[in-house]
Amino acid sequence: MTAQIIEEIEKSQMKETVPELRVGDTVVVDKMIVEGKKKRIQKFEGVITQITGIRSRLRFTVRKVLGRIGVEKTFLLHSSQVADIKVLKKGKARRARLHYLRNRIGTKATRLKTRG
Repeated sequence: MTAQIIEEIEKSQMKETVPELRVGDTVVVDKMIVEGKKKRIQKFEGVITQITGIRSRLRFTVRKVLGRIGVEKTFLLHSSQVADIKVLKKGKARRARLHYLRNRIGTKATRLKTRG
């Protein structure tokens, strides 16, 4: 009984259209930033290293390298702060989590094969 109620609430909070995301894909995430009364969109481009959660609690971690320093951010897929997600490249990954990319330095070492 309570599980059905929770599922209905989660379905109402989920976005209707979301792209198909997989680990290894290179994406651009547009996140809404609120500074006082101003709103702006900040873009974060990188490789998806992991996807966890279910239904409305689905979250994914995106990693990018800025000047030899790795930056990882976790986004909720169905959050109202995530304005848009664009898949630039579909990467081929044979693992569920790509944490081994943390130990690699440079663009060639962190490159993944394309899928499809």
